[in-house]
Amino acid sequence: MGVAEHPVETRPDADAPVSLYVPWAPQPPRVVVKADLLPAASVLSFIALLGLAVGWLWSRLAPTQLAQVIEDGRLVPLRTESYHRFDDLALFTLFGIAAGVLTGVALWMLRERRGPVVLVAALIGSGLAAWLAMRVGLSWAEGRYVVSAAPAVGDVLALAPRLESNWGILGWPFGTVVAYGFLAAWNGRDDLGRRLG
Repeated sequence: MGVAEHPVETRPDADAPVSLYVPWAPQPPRVVVKADLLPAASVLSFIALLGLAVGWLWSRLAPTQLAQVIEDGRLVPLRTESYHRFDDLALFTLFGIAAGVLTGVALWMLRERRGPVVLVAALIGSGLAAWLAMRVGLSWAEGRYVVSAAPAVGDVLALAPRLESNWGILGWPFGTVVAYGFLAAWNGRDDLGRRLG
């Protein structure tokens, strides 16, 4: 007498992880970190050096403030000249946003290095560039408007452009992230169109 063979049902263990791997389905691209570290460092340092050019440009184009010397030696701005305090900051911020947009677009053109590693490096480099532009821009502006002799009462002096707030530093990183993020959203590919060799 033979024993009848019955198919044995095997049920997966409830605690075992279920694999959803399908061999014919494309795998999502992974973030490349190690290969992008050296290019990211180059991007960071190059963008930071661009702050020198933006600072020089701002020091040449930012408006001065005309002020008159009064009896006790104080400087009083002429009428409507105090508006230039805002103009200096607005011009610096606009330069930063424009430089940030150009930075984001240029960074997107590095097709082989698209991704979060290079974007973070560009963000840090943009912040450093904006800080550097502010420091050297103020120094170069002060150097252009040096008073050689003691002014007399009634003299009108051109005061160097100045930045009374540090919030203008945020323009460059903001422009970089918005431009790069817009291009990445417009691309719509999982790998952002990278072509790694």
